[in-house]
Amino acid sequence: MQRFALIGAGFIGSLHARNLFRHPGVSLEVIADIDADKAVSLAKQYQTRPASIDEVFASDVDAVLIASSTATHAEYVERAANAGKAIYCEKPIDLSTQRAEQAVAAVREAKVPFMIGFNRRFDESHAALKEAMMAGEIGRVELVQMTCRSQATPPMEYIKTSGGQMHDQAIHFFDLLCWLTNDEPVEIHVFGGALSDQKIGQLGDVDTSIITLRMASGALAQIDCTRRTGYGYDERIELFGSEGMAESRRQPSRHLSVYRGKHERRDGLDDDWLARIETSFSNGLNAFVRGLEGEDVSYPNVTSALRAQSIADAAARSLQIGERVAIAGQIT
Repeated sequence: MQRFALIGAGFIGSLHARNLFRHPGVSLEVIADIDADKAVSLAKQYQTRPASIDEVFASDVDAVLIASSTATHAEYVERAANAGKAIYCEKPIDLSTQRAEQAVAAVREAKVPFMIGFNRRFDESHAALKEAMMAGEIGRVELVQMTCRSQATPPMEYIKTSGGQMHDQAIHFFDLLCWLTNDEPVEIHVFGGALSDQKIGQLGDVDTSIITLRMASGALAQIDCTRRTGYGYDERIELFGSEGMAESRRQPSRHLSVYRGKHERRDGLDDDWLARIETSFSNGLNAFVRGLEGEDVSYPNVTSALRAQSIADAAARSLQIGERVAIAGQIT
């Protein structure tokens, strides 16, 4: 039984609290938040005790799940590492790559298990896509098409602290791209604009973008991202190879079709992103716990975190200057 502490009692923290509480191999020992009232409320809901942040790192828990605000991640990662705790941290470690590298150095020195919250690797359809590629079913990957279209623009207060579309939304797909292809990009070019909400443009960000990448193998990739659609949450990935193609398709909320006369009506997509990918959070937690129990399990680690952040940095730079940008060498 792995004893966990949870830091963060907001929206994502609440989701993690539920998964921790339900996991048969986990004991949710404490919940902490800088807002003590939130910690008390969530702890009561999941039959555990609230704690201060300091108490978490002084406790005898085995692991700390960090789901607090982004600005606190690097500090809490370092404190958990120094306390000898295993770490599951929501992305990113920090919006500053230099600060993230400092936290990673602490993790490596302490030699504690670390997982970054790139939960989409644990989406069952995306995982099956990876299996098909690894089995050689499509041959050599030559072209990758990825779509990430959120159903609704987040609140402006969130946009202000998100780090921008490249570091907040697209970064998940930078990680997926490397993981799915066993490859890394060497060059990136981003086009973007504030097409759905001019307020985002006034903040220096974009809500709609096309990202093109050249991989080290020579393969090409394209990612399209939007902050809002008029039809639900839309996510898909296609791998085109020398011998075939595999696709993790758009998924309707239900697989129902109604036929009347010459017309067909089908269910549309999920109303929000959580409905589409919620199970990937519990699947990711399960992989981390199995790793803590000694199983040989793959999950996104500190290298994955820094690699995706490096790509996001280059993407943001390309967006800023309007030119292709070379991506730093392989992250180890």
